[in-house]
Amino acid sequence: MQALIDSVGTLSAKERKALAILLKEKGINLFGIAPICSRGADEAPVLSYTQESQWFLWQLEPDSSAYHITTALRLTGELDLDALRHGFDSLIARHETLRTTFCEEDGIAVQVVHPPAPLDIEVIDLQAGGLSYEEQVNALTDSKRQPPFDLRNGPLLRASLLRVTADEHVLVLTQHHIVSDGWSMGVMVDELIQLYAGYRQGRTVNLPALPIQYADYANWQRQWMDAGERERQLGYWLQQLGGEQPLLMLPLDHARPAIQSYRGALFDIPLGDELRVGLKQLAQREGATLFMLLLASFQVLLHRYSGQTDIRVGVPTANRNRVETERLIGFFVNTQVFKAEVDGQLGFIDFLQQVKQTALMAQSHQDLPFEQLVEALRPERSLSHSPLFQVMFNHQTAVKKGAQSQRLDDLSIETLSWQGRAAQFDLTLDTFESEDGLWASLTYATDLFEPSTIERLAQSWVQLLQGIVQQPRQRLGDLPLLAASEQNQLLHEWTPASGEFPSDGCVQQLVEAQALKTPEAEALLFAGQSLSYRELNA
Repeated sequence: MQALIDSVGTLSAKERKALAILLKEKGINLFGIAPICSRGADEAPVLSYTQESQWFLWQLEPDSSAYHITTALRLTGELDLDALRHGFDSLIARHETLRTTFCEEDGIAVQVVHPPAPLDIEVIDLQAGGLSYEEQVNALTDSKRQPPFDLRNGPLLRASLLRVTADEHVLVLTQHHIVSDGWSMGVMVDELIQLYAGYRQGRTVNLPALPIQYADYANWQRQWMDAGERERQLGYWLQQLGGEQPLLMLPLDHARPAIQSYRGALFDIPLGDELRVGLKQLAQREGATLFMLLLASFQVLLHRYSGQTDIRVGVPTANRNRVETERLIGFFVNTQVFKAEVDGQLGFIDFLQQVKQTALMAQSHQDLPFEQLVEALRPERSLSHSPLFQVMFNHQTAVKKGAQSQRLDDLSIETLSWQGRAAQFDLTLDTFESEDGLWASLTYATDLFEPSTIERLAQSWVQLLQGIVQQPRQRLGDLPLLAASEQNQLLHEWTPASGEFPSDGCVQQLVEAQALKTPEAEALLFAGQSLSYRELNA
């Protein structure tokens, strides 16, 4: 049997389908255990489920930049523009997604893979006077991110080069999400640097061979899901998320618009080293990861601000569990929905264990495309917010905060820590973990929130984290959201001083005394009816 499975790549698409049906009858999913194969000549390059969703969104709003991915590289030293162009040429020849467009055939969206062609690199000189260097770099990055992509005609990769001086440049790369994700952007930059260096040094660069292309993965993904994996994973998620799909009701500064605009802003959250150490030690003691602890804290924060107990947060996953996908450029990232039933009487440690179990179970059911989950749950759809969840939590590992650099013989390359200003959700908490650092940021929809509100929310989260470290067994409803100085200000400085009030005597005794003084005065008023003190005391 194993020999047959290993030889799947030699079978035609029709033969693979027949074998898959035979094995399914024995409870075996061929596509889950056999290598991913290159698609046959008779197999149309279909879209993956995530691409299908992007295609739909682009048709609704072709001018939107909400799903553009941008990175910027500072190049210091002698730049060889010919070597850079050669690097892009080799990269485009290597990855089909960099020369793919999309169309519909008989009502079905398909990928169109074009022959390799040179990439036009726009070179822009830094203007003297006016904006500062950093301001011009940020302005250029923003301006190159905004123009819409034409998914039908392409190209879906843009490259712009800002010439600051003869030996300093900034390279801005922008792609549409339908052909890329954050992991892919890292792959592209890494391979571009290797190809540039090889051409510059006059040597051949032997990058690892790609066993498949993205369209092969998209074809395999559908076959794998159709062969029984969809039912296996969907059963778990329906049990977790079935029933009512509540909208998270955070206190908003502005009414939610009928159509989501994706306009957003970013707020950085400093996290001190002492807090980082405390959080890591707590997670380690409880057998949890820092991701689990930070997610749990975020869900507690959302519970405290909304007053809701059913808290659902979107969490992205790289979705590259197959070795064949590790070095591909394409849209692989998937989104999971983490649900928590938050009880304010529960201690944080106990709640953390619940979140831990949810995360572990989600990890074993992480391949179901989010689009398939939405289709199965059928939530009430609205153009004003995303389905199933409205806030996202994204935990990432990084080398260090800020720029990451590489050094070639005569060129230093830094990845700039530029952040876009699109908000795909009401709120996204990004956390970044390194060996010696922890930092965070909130991306928020400016249609809904004022900057001051987000600042208070961030301060509350930091205070909550400090409370968790200091008293991890404290009840969720009692964890602090305000610093001691803020509590004092709220209770004493902003609260009007009250007059003298008798400390002795029960309520009924006070009512009796008032009834003697003013028997006909109104004591209670409800729903248009009233009672006097005489009637209340009767």
